[in-house]
Amino acid sequence: QVQLVESGGGLVQAGGSLRLSCEFSGSTFDWYTMGWFRQAPGKEREFVAAIGERDGPIVYEDSLKGRFIIFRDNAKVMVYLQMNSLKPEDTAVYYCTADRNIGGNSGSMSSRTRYKYWGQGTQVTVSS
Repeated sequence: QVQLVESGGGLVQAGGSLRLSCEFSGSTFDWYTMGWFRQAPGKEREFVAAIGERDGPIVYEDSLKGRFIIFRDNAKVMVYLQMNSLKPEDTAVYYCTADRNIGGNSGSMSSRTRYKYWGQGTQVTVSS
């Protein structure tokens, strides 16, 4: 059974940076597309970024391009989300997600319903 454990959240001032980490276990990491979603209070969970299996294609939510970077370390079975120039509207619980056979197109990789495995989430709070 795949398990995902996020870490790295916290409180940061606007303009600051945070790096979220997600540790993968329970299967072969290379086979999985990895993604990050976030959910702010009172809002639906929304797509942030995803990276395909074995350093496959990378997809970002358009509004986050240039500020957020997703990358994976297959040797360490970790996926990361580097978040720069943070804004108060980035405040949310950030979730790591994974699944196989999602495909390499942006529509599939950004769809919440395509992912089976989810972490518990890590809180990111950006103060103004």
